[in-house]
Amino acid sequence: MSFIQRFLERVLRTNTTRMPRTSFDDLNQDQLDAHLKVGRYGNFSLTDAVRPSYGLEVIPREGYRRDVYRDPESGNTMPVLAASVSSERLFDVLMDLLTPLGEEVDVVMESSHESEPGAHADLYREHMDTVILKSTLYDYESLLLNDGCTGLAALNPHGPMEVQFDEHKLLFVYAHDLEPFEEVLIDAGLKRDDTLKFISEAEHLHSTDDAYRDQFEELRYRLGIDI
Repeated sequence: MSFIQRFLERVLRTNTTRMPRTSFDDLNQDQLDAHLKVGRYGNFSLTDAVRPSYGLEVIPREGYRRDVYRDPESGNTMPVLAASVSSERLFDVLMDLLTPLGEEVDVVMESSHESEPGAHADLYREHMDTVILKSTLYDYESLLLNDGCTGLAALNPHGPMEVQFDEHKLLFVYAHDLEPFEEVLIDAGLKRDDTLKFISEAEHLHSTDDAYRDQFEELRYRLGIDI
């Protein structure tokens, strides 16, 4: 099945699902097909998982920014790195970001295969050797990069430190000490830009496929995650 068919016949998800219409509703078939075929914007290459809005309110590009996450219940804050990486280097950067978490991590697999748009289910596995996690993820690189309904997070079990790879194929790091993770991004050639906007911050489309759903279940089993 082609990339276009996966969009049109499997899943069309936007972050504006509460609105009666989106900009995509006004496109004819040729316009939609042409837009979905565009996988590169300048030097930035997208994975198959997501496409920006037709009006390109946010044009995908590489970089990272520093933010602060505030817990809505407790009011506690946590420094955050948020990064967008071109597809040809994205998986390698993800693997490198896992290293500063330590020798053992808790793992969360995120799935929206059976969820309403904008929602997802979290599946947990505690205390996994980081080397084994990396080795397993290498076998599912295509799933992780190209399925718009699969996400992954790894957490240090002994302190507040987390690396998240979300369904938009963006990278987020939550930690009081961001320096080891920022060094990974800098070594990968990313530049800091605190005005950077991400594809998830405007209307966009996610893509998935039945084959990816099956692979997600395989990966869940390989990681020892029970439903």
